Order: sequence, then structure tokens, then C-alpha cells
Amino acid sequence: MQNYDWIVIGAGITGSALSYELAKQGFKVLLLEKDQNLDNATIYSYGGLAYWSGTTELTRKLCQESKELHRNLSEELDTDTEFRDIDLLLTIDQKSDPNLVLSKYNHFDLKPQLLDVKESCDLEPLLNPNAINGSLKLPHGHVNPEKINLGYQKAFQRLGGEIAIEEATNFFQKDQKVEGVKTNKNNYYAANTVICAGGLTRKLLRENNIKIPIYFTHAQLIKTPPTNLKLRTLIMSANLERLQMEAEFTTPENEQLWQKPSSKLLTSIIDTGGVQFLDGSICMGQISQIITDPNAQVDPINSEAEIRKNMANLLPSLANLSGTWHNCLVAFTNTKDFLSEKIDNLEGIHLFSGFTSPFVYVPILARNFANYYGGTEVII
Repeated sequence: MQNYDWIVIGAGITGSALSYELAKQGFKVLLLEKDQNLDNATIYSYGGLAYWSGTTELTRKLCQESKELHRNLSEELDTDTEFRDIDLLLTIDQKSDPNLVLSKYNHFDLKPQLLDVKESCDLEPLLNPNAINGSLKLPHGHVNPEKINLGYQKAFQRLGGEIAIEEATNFFQKDQKVEGVKTNKNNYYAANTVICAGGLTRKLLRENNIKIPIYFTHAQLIKTPPTNLKLRTLIMSANLERLQMEAEFTTPENEQLWQKPSSKLLTSIIDTGGVQFLDGSICMGQISQIITDPNAQVDPINSEAEIRKNMANLLPSLANLSGTWHNCLVAFTNTKDFLSEKIDNLEGIHLFSGFTSPFVYVPILARNFANYYGGTEVII
């Protein structure tokens, strides 16, 4: 029988960061990951750090603490996370009123600067001036998602943490307490289990008759090899369609759609943009789709064609770069910016998932989570 203090399910940024922080507190920790080569939302992320996006006293404080943590994280993990400051440009399409778009950002901690078309293109020369009606500029941060994730895992292992490439399939439950995890290969037991499975969280919970308001989109984007083109900023749309889509499909009226998973496409939006990493490679996209079956197949040909068509309009020099199409599940919740809590009526099981801005919130919340259960002072 293999026993641990904590079992962490999922080795994306949430599980990797939390495993490291728990091991730092002296706990015996097992990190479970179903894929030998990660193929998830962490790996296909832009890696943006939206420090400006706090909307409450708590999230504002988390953003500020996160910024300080990231500035020192490369040294702590003994890896280069490629942390840097970068300008974020939220592009305003031609049909939208710039001042009306700007007003939708009033509730964030930091208000964006409204730029006209010329100012936008001066800041980002690769933009097509005929495709926009201005932009919103914000100070942003950036890390390399793969490097920070691997850095957490290596630091975790140096602390004695264990990683097993196995898929969690079930929980061992006695009365109202979860006592361990069954995988496709082994049985493991622990005082506590925490689910960090991202877009697969809902499926895992559902198969174990646990209902939690966590959902997912099917996201698609293109990653290119290094190029000599230089994208100066991180580009995203100022339109808040994705958040509106998520809100619409998590209303009580639409909850039934999630109870019977289907491969039917319910809705789709594209947030045209991209970011360039320090090695010169570019991540561009992205499409977000509501399909309630996490295993549904997405048409890669049409998806890639749509991304490239929209890139040709906004950032034409990037549209025909060679690159590889990818898709992944992205978790979200309808209740708050993230779920970091015990699961109601059950002991020994926790949820750490559904982050709107994972690279901002995950590192700082993982530290607070581990500090709390380790009996040390939380830092917010």
C-alpha cells in the first residue's frame, strides 16, 4: 500500500505549482499526470500575466503579491521562467465605439490607456491599420508556460516529490471521506487529494457522482517555430465575448446541456491575437468553443483555416507562417475567478482549478494553500 499526505491530480501549472508548494511544507506528495508529454491548456497558453485584472480587494492583492513572486521565481526554482514585462494591446474592431469598449474595463484595478489607430500601429507595427478602430494598452507580464511548468516539477522532485504518469480514474471513499485515488495502473492512498485536472475536472468529478460548477471550452491555436518577424506586444481582442459566452452557458437554464455531454457545437468565438516568445516562436489564435463532451473531435482543417483568415486581417504578416495547430480544454467556473476549496460534504478532497488568469493567480494561491495546510502564515 502506497501512502501519501497529498495526492495531486494533473501536472499543468496548477498541479505542478501546488505539488511544489506542498512539498516545500514537508508533506509527502504524489503528482499524477495521464500524459507522458503534456498536451494541455498550460502548454498551449500565451503565458500572459494580467496584473491589472483584479476586481475585488482580494484579487487586487493577489495580483500584486503575484507580481513580486514572479520576479523572484526563476531564482527560487533554479530555472529561467523568461519572466518579463510586455505591453498588452487589446484591439478594438472597426465596428465598435472605442469609448464604449473602454468603459467595459472600468471595474478592473488598472484602467487601460485608449490608443487611436496610429498610436496602436506605432506601438505594434505588424498590426493592419485598416482592421482596427484603436486599442487599449495595459502593462502586462509574461512567462514561458512550458519552462515555468517544468521548473516547478523539477523543484518538486528535488524536494523528494514523486511524479507518476498514470490516469486517475476513481476515488477510494469511506462514508464521507475520500481516502485515495485509483489509477489505470495502481492504487494510492492519502490523507488529502486535490484535483487540478483543468478541463477534465468536470468529467472526473461527474464519473464519481460529485457535482461542482466547473466547465470547459475547447480551445484551438497555432504554434510556430522561431521566426525573424518581431511582434513587440501581446495582442488580444478588447471584446469580452469569451467571458460573455461562458456566462451564458453556465446559467441554470443551460445546466442541462452539461448533464448530457454531446459532441454538438453549441457556439464558437475567436479572439484573434498572439504573442512571441523569447526564442522567436509565436503562439497565435485562438478559437474557443462550447462542446459539452470533453472527448469531442474538433475539425483541425477548418479551425486552422479560420485562425489564419482572421490573422490575415489583423496581423497579415503572421497569417502564413508555418506552424502546428493544437487544441486543448480550458476550465472555467461561473461563480468566481477560480475554485480553491474543499468539496462540500466530503472530507479529504479539494479542488484547485478554473482559473481565469492562471499564471497570475496559481503561483500565489498555491503558496497560500500549502501554507495554510502546513500550518504556516498565509501571505495575503
